[in-house]
Amino acid sequence: MPLGTLRGTEEEPLRGEREAGRFLMFDGEYANISGNPAMSVPLGVDSDGLPVGMSFLGRFGDEATLFRLAGQLEKAAPWADRKPGALARALAASRRS
Repeated sequence: MPLGTLRGTEEEPLRGEREAGRFLMFDGEYANISGNPAMSVPLGVDSDGLPVGMSFLGRFGDEATLFRLAGQLEKAAPWADRKPGALARALAASRRS
């Protein structure tokens, strides 16, 4: 996707939203606009070793539930020490070309 594709314009301010809707399942902007708490947590890796995350949207004013959920997820599948090996290799390869 070319750089700038997800940007709105004065004539078409929601252009970026429409384009992003083709591949994004969760858009944190709506949480920001509504004031609802939201979080995205890394929950694993795909077959290529790239990180896979899950996004969660909470009830208005209820950040505590998301914090508790994040703590439970971290305990069940710790991610703090994970290193994105496949991503690091891909970035290194792109810098060489």
